[in-house]
Amino acid sequence: MGSKARFTKEILPIILKDRKPGQWYVEPFAGGMNAICEVQGNRIANDIHYHLIQMWRELVGGWIPKKITKEEYSEVRTDQSKYPAYFVGWVGFNCSYSGKWFGGFAGETKTKIGTVRDYQAEAIKNVLKQVSKMKGVIFQNKPYYELELPPNSIVYCDPPYDGTTKYANDFDHNRFWNWVRNISKQGHTVFVSEYNAPADFECVWQKEAKSSLSANGKIGGNKLSVEKLFKFSPTNV
Repeated sequence: MGSKARFTKEILPIILKDRKPGQWYVEPFAGGMNAICEVQGNRIANDIHYHLIQMWRELVGGWIPKKITKEEYSEVRTDQSKYPAYFVGWVGFNCSYSGKWFGGFAGETKTKIGTVRDYQAEAIKNVLKQVSKMKGVIFQNKPYYELELPPNSIVYCDPPYDGTTKYANDFDHNRFWNWVRNISKQGHTVFVSEYNAPADFECVWQKEAKSSLSANGKIGGNKLSVEKLFKFSPTNV
């Protein structure tokens, strides 16, 4: 949900503009890997979701997923302990509607114009394209604030957006912004995707786009929102 695939060609040149040879690029909330797969060199992809990271590790290691049936989907959802973590990750995200964790089986569906859309086949094709560009990525499975960042890293954060229904779990936004301030002061170059940010952050890019997230107090359905990219700027206050 809230994929940055639509914006990577616009935001990555800003994020990587002053990157030096050998400098690490780190994503604490890597999720669908839509940005990091377009970056080269030293890379760390972290996400707090254990099954998701296990899935990416296995995919980059050479595992090729197959389509599953609705019955198999239900079996995995009912008793995840019977299956390898990477397989549960694949089924939970890529075989589910809109990529929401076990948010309902996604298979072949007839469209309004009478054609057939195969969501799992699309997912397999898209993920394998990403995997081909992710060799050498170091995967981590930690809370963002426990990450050990290489000195002077470039850090791109795409956290759960404040005021949206992106994730069911609570997310402490004040703690997050304080963490960004602290690592910025330590010498890291940090960028954050969000709709809004505290006053001591500068907006370095923005674009109006349709979003299914509940943004700006609006609930349900696609709506226009303004995607923004922020950077810590204490002189901005």
